[in-house]
Amino acid sequence: MTEDKKRRAVVAALITRGEKFMITRRPDGKERAGLWEFVGGKAEEGESLQDALVRECREEIGVTVAVGEPYMTVEYDYPDINVRLTLFRATITEGEPLPMENNAIAWITADEIENYPFVPADKDILARLRKENKL
Repeated sequence: MTEDKKRRAVVAALITRGEKFMITRRPDGKERAGLWEFVGGKAEEGESLQDALVRECREEIGVTVAVGEPYMTVEYDYPDINVRLTLFRATITEGEPLPMENNAIAWITADEIENYPFVPADKDILARLRKENKL
């Protein structure tokens, strides 16, 4: 990692309905636009990972979530940023997901992962979901 590259704590939510989990597509104008990912974002200075996830879910899809246990943590070195991504199990406690900051929301099964181009940082998470093939 170069000295001028930022290292960021990133959080994401594994929100499930039955055997499906929710993914969102990154909007135009952002890095990795058009790729799919789990809803979430960067933690702000002094913010806990759980609080960051609650805030990001409210901002990006308009729901309140209860944050559960971490599902997996991965580190990924993009050309512009180094991320430490923690994916938490989460449950929607209020609201219905709407694509407020994203181009789209989809509910998919582990068998459908290959139909969606995901951000590279999610590769190991998706492999685990495929291997388990259940949530």
